[in-house]
Amino acid sequence: MNHIDLKIKKVKKGAAVEIPQYMSDGASGLDLCVSLENDIILAPFERALIPTGLSVSIPRGFEAQIRPRSGLAIKYGITLLNSPGTIDSDYRGEINLVVINLGSEPFVVKDKMRMAQMVISQQVNVNPVIVDELDETVRGAGGFGHTGM
Repeated sequence: MNHIDLKIKKVKKGAAVEIPQYMSDGASGLDLCVSLENDIILAPFERALIPTGLSVSIPRGFEAQIRPRSGLAIKYGITLLNSPGTIDSDYRGEINLVVINLGSEPFVVKDKMRMAQMVISQQVNVNPVIVDELDETVRGAGGFGHTGM
């Protein structure tokens, strides 16, 4: 298994923020916690930008993907709107989560709550090339359920 260093900075000096961590030996995502001074109540279908209190320095050639936590999704209908969110290797601002409550009840977001997962992935850049034709495949242009339910 490969390991790289992920430099993490607290956005507010002296603030008590949770450092992202893997919650099991086989986890691919680091759990991200929120950093709040006060609880945030999300009404059904309400969305909010929720801070984590952290910024990161992702090594060049990698990206971070921010994904929802499945437990919050199934139990409460809490998810991330721009999922997966992307953090590029040259971004140094605070990680914020675009959270939405798709549930039927108000949801209280509390300080240090685990709200998302951050997966670090290797990045490959491509050179876009305009062509007149693409190579043929059996599938062709079939999509949007063309293989059945």
